[in-house]
Amino acid sequence: MTIEQVTENKKEYLDLLLLADEQESMVDRYLDKGEMYVLKDPDVKAECVVTDNGDGVAEIKNIAVSPDAQRKGYGYALVRYVLEKYAADYHTMLVGTGESTLTIPFYECCGFTEHHRLKNFFTDNYDHPIFECGKQLVDMVYLSVDLQPE
Repeated sequence: MTIEQVTENKKEYLDLLLLADEQESMVDRYLDKGEMYVLKDPDVKAECVVTDNGDGVAEIKNIAVSPDAQRKGYGYALVRYVLEKYAADYHTMLVGTGESTLTIPFYECCGFTEHHRLKNFFTDNYDHPIFECGKQLVDMVYLSVDLQPE
């Protein structure tokens, strides 16, 4: 298993990106300014995009694992890699997600705890309703982890 940074042709991974953020115009908002990583074993199993939010805060804007590779530890491995990589230069990592029984427990297993919420994020910013596990996503739930614990 290897993890590599992608610096060019990030849209080559659009199918994976859209698994985590199903509206391309929303992906376009952060893809160019974010740092992208892909996990290979031996082919691409997962991707992640991280942005610099300023003031020592980074944010995972997109992380997705290909459907045939889900629940095999690839997402966890990629998150752990990103947390370790950014700990040298950042004190906090954020991630925003919908209120879902799939994503929130995953991030909690990675050490994240709830930080704050953006009311009506999904209903105000997407051109169609977003559903996960049969539930419409409305609020964006932000979770955080301290990258430099005392």
